[in-house]
Amino acid sequence: MAAEYLPVLPLILLVAGGLVILLLEPFTAPARKSRMGQIAVLSTFTAAYSLSFFWNAPERELFHGMLAVDRFGIFFQWLFLVITGICALISLRFNERENMNRGEYYALLLFACSGMVLMAASADLILTFLGIEILSIATYILAGFKRADLRSNESALKYFILGSFATAFLLYGIALLYGSTGSTNYRAIQEALAARLSMPGPALAGLGLLLVGFGFKLATVPFHAWAPDVYEGAPSPVTAFMLVGPKAAGFAALIRVLIQAVPILANDWRSVLWLVAILTMTLGNTVAVRQTNIKRMLAYSAIAQAGYLLVGIVAHNPAGQAAVAFYLMVYTLMNLGAMSVVLSLSRQGDARVHLEDYAGLARSAPVPAAALSLFLISLAGIPLTGGFIGKFYLFGAALSEGFIGLVVIAVLNSVLSVYYYFRVMVYMYMREPADTQEPPATIPAPVMAVILIAAAGILVLGVFPGPAMNLAAGSALALK
Repeated sequence: MAAEYLPVLPLILLVAGGLVILLLEPFTAPARKSRMGQIAVLSTFTAAYSLSFFWNAPERELFHGMLAVDRFGIFFQWLFLVITGICALISLRFNERENMNRGEYYALLLFACSGMVLMAASADLILTFLGIEILSIATYILAGFKRADLRSNESALKYFILGSFATAFLLYGIALLYGSTGSTNYRAIQEALAARLSMPGPALAGLGLLLVGFGFKLATVPFHAWAPDVYEGAPSPVTAFMLVGPKAAGFAALIRVLIQAVPILANDWRSVLWLVAILTMTLGNTVAVRQTNIKRMLAYSAIAQAGYLLVGIVAHNPAGQAAVAFYLMVYTLMNLGAMSVVLSLSRQGDARVHLEDYAGLARSAPVPAAALSLFLISLAGIPLTGGFIGKFYLFGAALSEGFIGLVVIAVLNSVLSVYYYFRVMVYMYMREPADTQEPPATIPAPVMAVILIAAAGILVLGVFPGPAMNLAAGSALALK
């Protein structure tokens, strides 16, 4: 029994850290609330370190086939833990400034991370659903954590209402798959479908409903409408977390379901995701061109990035899996870095997040301006950055499977995205600031460290992608 619990040690450390924060919160003076954030950071990095002991362990399933212990799950758990730790770190000074420095915030981050861990390691639809709900409930509250801010309240309400609809679709999909196969276990579903090829109708309907539920979590078209409003209204550190954490968890869970549970239906789900990928990247980039709010622009950018990631899933080969994992690493660095710059330059009430506020930033704050430029260049997919290499791997995997039209559309969308990414740089380097514009605030050391590390990571992954790509390739699931 102890051997079964050892691989879930990272999950135990996360939940224990959240519970410790909740227990200490009533006894901690307001001036020392930041220690709750430090406990959260310590919990995530301790959990990440404990994962290293299981990378070379044999693959197996625990708790009667509910939980998978494999490199795929471990890779994504590392990614989630790093995301959560960084988001807790960049929240410290922001929460003090916005008068929302309370222990529950950091506990919710850890609980949300525990949901993401379950999503990546799940080998059963029931556990996947539980992971999604743990993540969702925590992020609903985090999105509305600024209770005195009407925009934050609105974002939480919209996220909750639309998330409830997505939950219903997921449950109906799970019910149909269970009814047609007699199990919710991925392996059992795969075996049942292989034995009943003449009756795929209910299973296809169930898979379709699951894709609707996952489409909401990934903010793919036509289930994207919530993302811009929620990302704009949520506190900036929460926006940073939601841009990368739930999206990475959604892709991890989707890949596991498609490859381990319904690979026999690959021709059907590839056709659907092919169309969704085109619509998602095209709409995301087209609407982002019109945005003047940086957070809203990054929201539509994230929608477009989800379309690029779907290209790797449509490829349905080991190279596509590895490319998705690699690009999610780069995507995390690009978006966390960009949002760290945005929140560090903002003012009380999340002000100064419009393009006009960034006019002349290169002269008043050259380091943040240069770092933000690098993040935007990488998001656009310019060579010598991790974003270019990630797109190269994604598009190459799809091209090897004959999806020439899909790759051409993806490349054209990348070209279109250059306009709105570079427009921010034009404001920073070629526009004069307004006479009433306040000088940028001093960036806290932890936030500056995150910005610099993210910038260095993007350059390293753009020039020397081999080690990271080998790690991503080593985590790929075996195709059935």
